[in-house]
Order: sequence, then C-alpha cells, then structure tokens
Amino acid sequence: MEKIEIIEILREWNYWDRELPSTVKRDFYDIKISKFINKDEVVVIKGVRRSGKSTLMLNQIRKLHIEGIPKNEILFVNLEDPRFINHLSLELFELIKETYLEYMNPKGKPYIFLDEVQNINNWEKWVNKEVELKQSFITITGSNSSLLSSEIASVLTGRYVSVDVYPLSFSEYLLFYNIEVGSKFDLVSKKIELNRALNLYLKDGGFPRLVDYPDDEKKELLSSYKNSILLKDIVARFRLKNFTVLNDITAFLLANSGIIQSISKLKNNFSISHEMANDYVDYLKKAYLIFEINKFDYSLKKQRVNEKKYYSIDFGLSNLMRVPNREFRGANLESMVFLELLRRGYKVYYYKTSNDLEIDFVVEKDNRIVQLIQVSKTIKDEKTRKRELAPFAKAKQELHLDKVDSVLISEDATQSLEGGVKLINIKEWCLL
Repeated sequence: MEKIEIIEILREWNYWDRELPSTVKRDFYDIKISKFINKDEVVVIKGVRRSGKSTLMLNQIRKLHIEGIPKNEILFVNLEDPRFINHLSLELFELIKETYLEYMNPKGKPYIFLDEVQNINNWEKWVNKEVELKQSFITITGSNSSLLSSEIASVLTGRYVSVDVYPLSFSEYLLFYNIEVGSKFDLVSKKIELNRALNLYLKDGGFPRLVDYPDDEKKELLSSYKNSILLKDIVARFRLKNFTVLNDITAFLLANSGIIQSISKLKNNFSISHEMANDYVDYLKKAYLIFEINKFDYSLKKQRVNEKKYYSIDFGLSNLMRVPNREFRGANLESMVFLELLRRGYKVYYYKTSNDLEIDFVVEKDNRIVQLIQVSKTIKDEKTRKRELAPFAKAKQELHLDKVDSVLISEDATQSLEGGVKLINIKEWCLL
C-alpha cells in the first residue's frame, strides 16, 4: 500500500481534525482500562463481537483528550477496514506506524489502539516489539481465541492486563434509557420504568446497538451478529467446511442456555463424531458465544469428566433460536445472573446432589466457595418454593459448606426464608 492511501484510511477512523462521536460511558470497564492505559504493558480488551469493545477504546481516547494529550499522539487502527483486507501482515503494522509518524509528527510517546488485532497473523510480534522498546502505549481488542487468556500469556512476553467485555449488564442497559438507580427508594419510585426495561432487556438482550433499532429490525440485526461470529471467528479461522452442522449446534446450545449437556448427547443429536462435536463446542467457546461450567467437585479429575452446563453470551441470541409462544423468562433470568457473576469476577459451577437436586450456581472467589445461588422467576407457588429451597441443605451437607450463604434470586420481593435462605429481588441484586 502507498502511504497516501494509508493516511486517508487512518484519517477517516481518527479524530485529529474533528470531534469524537458521543458514546455512553461504561464505568465498570472505563475505570479499569484507564488505570493501565499509560503503563508499559499491553491492555487487552476481549469479548464477543459487537459487545462494545471499539466504543471502550473511543471512551479512552476521549479521556486522553480531556487530560490534555494532543490529538496527534493518539492513533486508532481498525483492522477490519476492507481496504486493508489484502495487506494484512506484520509489514502493514510497520507501514501504518511509519505513515502515522510522518504525517502526524507526534512529540510524545503515542497511544496506539488496534481494533480486532487477530486479523493479522503473528500480531503479537509487533506488539511485543513496541512495548518492550517502550515506543508506544498499546491497547488492543479481539473477538476470538487468539486473545484467550491461555494464548495471550504465551505470546505476549511483556506484561499485559486483560479486560473481558460482555454485552450490557442490566445497570448499563438502564443508562441507555437514562434510568439511574442509587437506592432502594429508586426501585420503588421507578418501578414502572424498571419493569418495562427489564422486560425489554430479557427479550432483546444486551448488545449495545440494539437499543437504537426499531423492534421489527432487531431480529435481523441479531441474526447478522450470529452469522458474522460464526463465519469470521470460526469458519474462516478454523477452515470449517460444514457450516450447517455448526449453525445447528449453535442454535441448539443458545436456545438451551443453562441446561446440562454432554458431548455424547450432542454427538447423538446431530449424528456426528465425538471429536467433531467436541471441536465445534470448543470453537463456540473460543468465539465467546457460549460459556461452559463444570459440576462442582473437590476432585478436578471428576470436574473434567462430568457433564457440563452451557450458557449463552446473550439472551437476545438465545430468544432468536427458540420456538415461538413458549415462556423462557426463568431461563433468561438464570443467564442474566450467570453473566453478572462473571462480570463481578466470580468463578461459577453448578452442583447436583446425590439425590439429583440441582444448585444453579456454586460461586467461588479467591479459591473459596462463598455462595450457593438458585434462580427462579417466582416462588409464590408452594411446589416451586419447595423445589427451589430443597437443594440448599443437601448441597451444604455434601460439600461441607455450613457457613456459606444461601441465596435465592427471583422477581419476588426481597425477604428472609426458612433454612437461613435469603431471597433477593433480581433488580435489587443487579442494581444495588
């Protein structure tokens, strides 16, 4: 590529001569990223496509502007720009840097933001060079397995900080509708707005751009997201030929979020080999479309061989794959709690007692089990109440967890229940 072509592309993506577009703050991520943005370590922002990673970069660029960093000391590179498509190589990185330095002439150490960096093979070699020689502050985003924690550690020789980004949490979703909740009184005074927002959230999911789309276009947008993830992050990366089977397994796991599965079941359901079923599930995990959790056991060997639970990255995608006219609110509430636990930094398992009672979540923090959690739409029905409460005592007995909190999250009012179980309303749990 010629330098004049490159600077023309860079000018369109950067804000050297114009104002940044308005974005919604995501304080949870913005604060975390800003702590490391000017350190000599790579900031790695990773997560499913369309979860808002590029916007988080723009938020950091805005913060740098406010702090007085000259605009010409900031470079944003979108590696999914189609004009780069035939030139994606390490040489392109060097040529972009040379072009930027020549045309923009930054006086200080530049801040370089590389969006969807996985599109260039061996990207880590150039990034390592920039950081180790202290030539640039580097922030990168990625949407697939090239940025999984296990792989980053092996390819980034210097220090790095990793930030996992998810679609909008319920509290972030409310900000898009200018609804703020800071107290229990707000939960009461804004009850109608909150209930309306929760209904929309559980129907549409948390991908940020969906908020701006009319209802009749949301399904089409979600479908395009799903296809883009499958084609770009799985089919192209792993050179798959059987898209139909991949698409069918994806639909099945997204629709059945939170249900215990096994590779053998998938093998039989789709009439494929055990190896193929295992590989396709692995690809979906690496593209951040699904999460796999183990049945809790003090034996790691048993954890590995027991059946898994799979959760969807987004209930909008799950709803897209489900049959119409059926009620999935309980399943979506469970997924909502699961994703919030991940955001809060917990490690999560499920558990089944010896008499086949299931605990939705065994929650671990700093190598210690801190909570047992059940999720239910409501426990007003006595049969449901007994079913949801029964596993706590048995699980505590079998796992020797006498002093661990027992929490039931539902849409009912917060209250104390028998057996030391605390019922917490899901809006209160998420927002306060």
